[in-house]
Amino acid sequence: QEKLVESGGGLVQPGGSLRLSCKASGVLVSSSTVGWYRQAPGKQREMVAVTTSDSRTMYGDFVKDRFTIWRDNYENAVYLQMDSLKPEDTAIYYCNYIRPLDFSLIWGQGTHVTVSS
Repeated sequence: QEKLVESGGGLVQPGGSLRLSCKASGVLVSSSTVGWYRQAPGKQREMVAVTTSDSRTMYGDFVKDRFTIWRDNYENAVYLQMDSLKPEDTAIYYCNYIRPLDFSLIWGQGTHVTVSS
């Protein structure tokens, strides 16, 4: 069964850090583009960061060198290190995988990130 399971969200103070994890099963993260998206209350889902099968990375404009995405092919997982967090980073963060054969998407269930003092 193809599945993505996120973890690592929580409550953090402004300026703090979190590391999100996305463990994949039934697919190989090494074989396609994987990434992180987020959706804040009342807003559309937006791209946070993606990494391609050849390890190119792209980040949303709002990231501004605060976040880092990487893939661990041995663990079949993708990670997002988030530093210098701001209240506006509060959202549900979703892991995403693009099936290489038909470009359809797999989404995880999401992990909540709350940045507040």
